[in-house]
Amino acid sequence: MQDLFLSFLLVCVTAVWGSTFVVVQDAVEQYSVIPFLAIRFLVATVTLAVFTRSRTRVALNSFLVGIGIGIALTGGYLLQTLGLLYTTPTNSGLITGLCVVFVPVVDFLLFRLRPSFVSLGALGISTLGMLLLVGFSPTGFQFGDVLTLGCAICFGLHISLLSRYAKNHRALVLALGQMFIAGVLFSLLWPIQPAQSLPNQEVWQAILLTGIVASAIGFSVQSYVQQRLSSIRTAVILTTEPVFAAIFGYFLAGDRLTMIQMLGGILIVSAMLVSELYPLLLGKKEL
Repeated sequence: MQDLFLSFLLVCVTAVWGSTFVVVQDAVEQYSVIPFLAIRFLVATVTLAVFTRSRTRVALNSFLVGIGIGIALTGGYLLQTLGLLYTTPTNSGLITGLCVVFVPVVDFLLFRLRPSFVSLGALGISTLGMLLLVGFSPTGFQFGDVLTLGCAICFGLHISLLSRYAKNHRALVLALGQMFIAGVLFSLLWPIQPAQSLPNQEVWQAILLTGIVASAIGFSVQSYVQQRLSSIRTAVILTTEPVFAAIFGYFLAGDRLTMIQMLGGILIVSAMLVSELYPLLLGKKEL
């Protein structure tokens, strides 16, 4: 039951991430992407620093490990952003989602972890569902697709590393290290895409929402959950993000799903249910 509760927490975080697509899209139409990301992660860093200030000295090792893991996270956001300059949003959404496919590959290459057939089956079903949900139709292979593929690899690496090392470190301090290095690196990249004006009220609302809720709280919960759940189980749960993005897009932006996209959403939820219920049926802790 504890694992189900942890999975529920991660689903809640994924729902938050899915809800921010519309908000962030509106914000970056008015404000440059890299400055937006820099301020977002700096806000997240300050937020977490307030809650971890009394523990920083004794958890320096956790902070440094978080910085190492956060480099993969930062690389994913950077490559995704740059890729959008040279490819379509549809291609970007699909290829970024392929991070779930790279998780078992990274697990095996770095840590020699062999996933079960049930894990791979759930991962395959969720990947197929994601393809249907995105509604991808090829528009030709572009340079941006290569960059976004690198983004998916970075996110897959991030999930794998977090599952590997989170068990031995404090979740809040681990998240602080990730937010800190992302904020620093994006600040260094700020001159590449300088903002033409100060953030307006709507942009600040998006920054605070994504910085405090989606980043500070979201990645803290992910770090905590991945201390106890496997990387592949985490990856399957994270495939629900496109589902939540579609739901919030329906209510907030007037987007409508086709029957094929609805089928994709059903496959993703089914794969998650299989990954959650199968261990309980066999009396096992996790996949």
